Amino acid sequence: MSGYGQPDALVEAAAALVAEAQRICVLTGAGISTDSGIPDFRGPNGLWTKDPAAEKASNIGTYLADPEVRRRNWERRAAGALWADVEPNDGHRALVRLQDRDKLHTLVTQNVDELHQRAGVDPARVVEIHGTTRKVQCLSCDYRADMEVVLERVRAGEADPPCLHCGGILKSATISFGQSLVPHDLQRAEQAALACDLYLAVGTSLQVFPVNETLPVAVRSGARAIILNGQPTPMDHLADIVLNADISATLPLICG
Repeated sequence: MSGYGQPDALVEAAAALVAEAQRICVLTGAGISTDSGIPDFRGPNGLWTKDPAAEKASNIGTYLADPEVRRRNWERRAAGALWADVEPNDGHRALVRLQDRDKLHTLVTQNVDELHQRAGVDPARVVEIHGTTRKVQCLSCDYRADMEVVLERVRAGEADPPCLHCGGILKSATISFGQSLVPHDLQRAEQAALACDLYLAVGTSLQVFPVNETLPVAVRSGARAIILNGQPTPMDHLADIVLNADISATLPLICG
């Protein structure tokens, strides 16, 4: 038995689909990173449940309008409160195996932790549909840098550091509530869904629009589909195989 009592035969069938595939599109969500110590957002122990101020900072209107929200956000980041030192787990590393086997077409992630890249996935294959917390961007110009560059300024005494190029407001390079997704990233995700022969959804509830729509796009285009998640999803009926199982334990068995 594997994961949450999943029959070995079902895991073996998923592994067989992976073995047959040549162009795999992967979509990952928060569930793949929980074993790295990154909490979800709204669960009983979620980041926003425990710290409502962090949720406020995730709304672009509030972030822009309230300097105190920005100061508290920078303070938490500088103190390492937003999981700065987490490492990839066996689930992340399993997906690198797909790349090593020359099967990974594109990895679309809803996560902002860059753990796929840290595990060894080629950044050129990754679509960070919700951005990354490892980078910082200016909201007024095209300035972009590693997050640590700005955190050093915060630790040196700048509570709400402005952009050194234009004086604009800085924030993590994530897509906040109220911001639009990057059109090029959406296009890449859709193109990957159209091109793949196997769609693998891992650790995602498949409820976040519009990236969740890439699964039905792939299926309509003839791709097989596997869903690996801790709980059922609204799109389970579209998949050839559904595994409600422990991701870190099961994904290595699937990816080979």
